[in-house]
Amino acid sequence: MRNRHREDDIEMTFSRLWKTCAAAVLAASLTTSVWAGGTLRYATIGEPPSLDQQVTTSDLATTIAHHIFEGLYTFNAANEPVPLLASGDTVSDDGKTITIKLRENVKFHNGQAMTSADVVASLKRWGEHGSRGGLLFANVASVEATGKYDVTLKLNAPFGPWKNLMGFINGGPAIYPEAIASAAGKEPIAPENYIGTGPYKFGEWKANRYVELVRYEEYASPDGTPDGYGGKREAKFDKIQFIPVPDVGTRISGVKAGDYDYAESIPGDLFADLDADPSVRTVLNGGPIFGLIFMNSKNGPLKENFALRRAIQAALDKTAALRVSIGPDKLWRANGSFLPEGNVWYTKSGTENFSRGDAEAAKKMAAEAGYKGEPIKLMVSTNYAFHYDQAVVFTKQLAQAGFNIDLQVYDWATLIQKRAQPDQWDLFVTHHGFIPDPILLSVMNDNYPGWWATPEKADLKAKFTATSDPAERVKIWSDIQALIYEQVPTMKTGDVYTYNIASPKLKDLPAATLVWPHFWNVDK
Repeated sequence: MRNRHREDDIEMTFSRLWKTCAAAVLAASLTTSVWAGGTLRYATIGEPPSLDQQVTTSDLATTIAHHIFEGLYTFNAANEPVPLLASGDTVSDDGKTITIKLRENVKFHNGQAMTSADVVASLKRWGEHGSRGGLLFANVASVEATGKYDVTLKLNAPFGPWKNLMGFINGGPAIYPEAIASAAGKEPIAPENYIGTGPYKFGEWKANRYVELVRYEEYASPDGTPDGYGGKREAKFDKIQFIPVPDVGTRISGVKAGDYDYAESIPGDLFADLDADPSVRTVLNGGPIFGLIFMNSKNGPLKENFALRRAIQAALDKTAALRVSIGPDKLWRANGSFLPEGNVWYTKSGTENFSRGDAEAAKKMAAEAGYKGEPIKLMVSTNYAFHYDQAVVFTKQLAQAGFNIDLQVYDWATLIQKRAQPDQWDLFVTHHGFIPDPILLSVMNDNYPGWWATPEKADLKAKFTATSDPAERVKIWSDIQALIYEQVPTMKTGDVYTYNIASPKLKDLPAATLVWPHFWNVDK
């Protein structure tokens, strides 16, 4: 009988072991189906100044911080604003009252439920101290909680760009707990107060070693198919470490060796080799920078002489300049629209005059405009190599069309100083970064050097900001771009794409970033 009991005990023991092992295997398989776990290691060019999104416009800071902090809106792949912490909104018929409904059951990383009190405190701090808050809040009469999950903004006048400004997290209205937002001023909040609602929460910051984020287990994702930054967000890594690696060679070799999963800011002259290398993936930054040549509307031969400006524009072959200044075809686009193709603001309006490269036509147009060979001062800096390279190409093209171009080369600091003085220049070269709404383009600012402030612009600009109808705003922007090509306050020189590299092991990583790379919905 003792042997029989022993056999029963052994059988029960093996049964329990089998069930335990089976349960463990099942649990592991279920876990793997949700996320792979582990740590993503991202090699950065350095350390961010702060992760406080409301007062910081550093791209590196946003790359890290938009995993932690969220706003009421974000952008889909077409750069259309879509709800994130908001669930919807209504705008009054007169355009001056905006009521935003919040998603319920959203928790901050400290476990506190998000309500309208947190949103109001965050918006007020952003409006007073935020890097981009003033543009909207100059038009805000009041912002208040009108329910536990309702926020109402009263505007002094209709202001169409409001949702785009709220959706742009860089220098934008990240939502913090009320206690943190109310106590914060213009200085960045301290790391111990990095409490957001995002799929990852702040872990630790070890100076010169890494900034570490940790998956937030109680994250409440928005619904919908992932689309740009919109839709479902799922944290599939246990941790993300952003590691400062200033040396570009070390960043590249680290991704190849598997020490890093992702590395940013890789030089353009290495693109062709890396794009063909199976040990890495190249990832274009989808928000291009674009060159601009501003014309002086206050002083000199180009002042109010739109015909002469159009003659200069007709002489330029932008494709040739992009090929010389940037190199690999995948890193530039001869795109005359001020926003890239695929963007909701993309339009071909006026772009037939983007890159004519017609010296004879330009010479004839200049003569008809009264040009008699007066010197035209073109300022450029060598601090940005592509600025200088393009300026050299354009100077030759303009000379072939009969223009007397005085190319003046300065360091960037001197150029910035001189461009504020109308008698010092006729043309200057600069570039612009990605923006969520055309109202933020420098050429739309009447006080930006160049000082374009014609009645035609003022009329269209007023209409553009007065309506919140997306389709109407797109139509008006098309008219504004046509006016830019007619009056030529500035000339776009083309889109320039920077790029990063990634390990081929990363799964579901977008082929291009929208603006900043993101790693929710990504695993390996």
